[in-house]
Amino acid sequence: MLRNMRKAGQTVVGKAIATIFFGALIVSFAIWGIGDIFRVTPASTVAEVGSTKITVDQVRTAYTNELQRLGRQFRTVISPEQARAFGIDQQVISNLVTEAVMAEQAKKMGLSVSDQLVAGSIMNNPAFKGGDGQFNRALFDQALRNAGLSEAGFVQEQRSAMVRLHLAEAIAGDVNVPVAAKEAFHRYGTERRAASYLLLTPAMAGDVPAPTAEQLQTFFNERRSAFRAPEYRAVSALALDAAALAKPDSVSEADARQVYEQQKAKYGTPERRTIQQITFPSQAEAEAAAGKIKEGTTFDAIAAERNVSPQDLELGTFTKAEMLDQTVADAAFALEQNAVSAPITGRFGPVLVRVTQIQPEAVRPFEEVAGELRQEVAQERAKDQIERIHDEIEDLRAGAKPLADIAKEKGLTLVQIPAVDANGLDKAGNPVNLPEKDAVVKAAFASDIGVDNEPLRTSAGYVWYDVTGIEASREKNLDEVRDQVATQWREDQVAQRLSEKANELTARLEKGESIDAVAQSAGAPAQSATDLTRNTAKDALTAEAVNRIFAVPVSKTGHAANGTDARVVFSVTSATVPPLVTTTQAAQNTENQLRTGFSDDLLNQYIAQVRQDLGVTINQQALRRATGGES
Repeated sequence: MLRNMRKAGQTVVGKAIATIFFGALIVSFAIWGIGDIFRVTPASTVAEVGSTKITVDQVRTAYTNELQRLGRQFRTVISPEQARAFGIDQQVISNLVTEAVMAEQAKKMGLSVSDQLVAGSIMNNPAFKGGDGQFNRALFDQALRNAGLSEAGFVQEQRSAMVRLHLAEAIAGDVNVPVAAKEAFHRYGTERRAASYLLLTPAMAGDVPAPTAEQLQTFFNERRSAFRAPEYRAVSALALDAAALAKPDSVSEADARQVYEQQKAKYGTPERRTIQQITFPSQAEAEAAAGKIKEGTTFDAIAAERNVSPQDLELGTFTKAEMLDQTVADAAFALEQNAVSAPITGRFGPVLVRVTQIQPEAVRPFEEVAGELRQEVAQERAKDQIERIHDEIEDLRAGAKPLADIAKEKGLTLVQIPAVDANGLDKAGNPVNLPEKDAVVKAAFASDIGVDNEPLRTSAGYVWYDVTGIEASREKNLDEVRDQVATQWREDQVAQRLSEKANELTARLEKGESIDAVAQSAGAPAQSATDLTRNTAKDALTAEAVNRIFAVPVSKTGHAANGTDARVVFSVTSATVPPLVTTTQAAQNTENQLRTGFSDDLLNQYIAQVRQDLGVTINQQALRRATGGES
């Protein structure tokens, strides 16, 4: 369209139309007022912390740096929409506010850092040192250019960071961990319990009659939202990657065979040989031993003469590539089984070797792997075409060409899903088959019908998608979900009956009845479990049931859900905790972990209080402008 407008603008008629159009535009500005453009200046301050102002440029720089860091970490490009969904903009402004809070408090307390300390920290920074381990001015200047900082600006930033660090260390730099905390942490991780228990299964709930129409309707009305139909979207997706572009039939047999020979080891196991070796101090002694072997002396006898033990005689079993000395490898892999080599001048002196066992190579024949090979070669060749075809597809999209037509033109497969919910399931509850399903579904539910979406960048290529229909979420009537409601009603009745029965049995245990007597009356076998650990299932007990056992004092009873449809009634019989030994590495690691947690809590509480005392205001509109959320 722009190309057509440009062509039209080169004609006399086109120029006249353009002159009239822009003339009318200028007159409209004169009538309605262009002054507001100059009178309304966008806010340049995103946040104020006491007397410190955090500018739009500061936020934009920090935000861009964070996106680049995350992009390098996850090897992808993070879009502004994804960044806002992840809360990166709020995280960045929060970090800047925290730095400003600490800087304001340091200034209020009169804290400062000397020029010598700042200079020393810069000169000792490994990033600025050359190969000789000394400060390198050229590296320093290059780092500043890459970061877009002046030397004065960087020095000031270092000074501020050091002041904040010193203040933080003064507040929470050397926290003593109380013995009680170490003991509690130790108990939580090392305590072991034993319990007697019985399981109540759904069969013990008895016969549950079918619900009446009134019961079913009441149950449905109370839980109507649980049976609500989710929003569905119709989505079309077009994937561009090497697999989609590959044309295996275009790969000749000669090319496939060449790759096969280069990668033969990939299609099987190479030959392996078990090798024995005798090392000699000189070439003459090695030749003398070889002569004796030719005359009938055995290899083992030569080894015995030289006091070489059977263990030292065995070199090992190797492939040719695995052997350290390739000269010895060449000779050993040229021998027949049980044959002895001539003297070999190896890396560690003259040797004689004998091959005692040969495991021949086992390689799948070319004919068996030809199809796989052609696919691999075709995909490797197709990788070079991805970016070119991406640009061609983008040009076609810019011309408003539908994805279906683009797919047909480029010989690609268009995947069309008539209905998918936000969890990637169709109306029958089955996962849909979409390229990069999770990313495409998430993006589709953040888009709308008719929106020209940017393609999603994947590890293998690109995926374009369009939302072609939206079926809004709605409340279902009882007739649509009657069977589901009846099933849920019965499950609730069973759970209620088991809970009541568990309460009754637990009360009997509390009164002193034995677990065996209670279990027998309930028609369930009494069981026991030992060496129970928090958050870990054991025997018939789920992790949730085990955690409930740890929440009850020893000799006390209780009951808990055990899976989705059963309950466990239990009595805690014992609890043991090994002594806390503070001299072990594990104990030291625990103490360090606690110290770090206490330090973070102290510092966070201090910052929260200072932030409240100073007063913090954030301009959300300026923040959106700084992070690209508002034009």
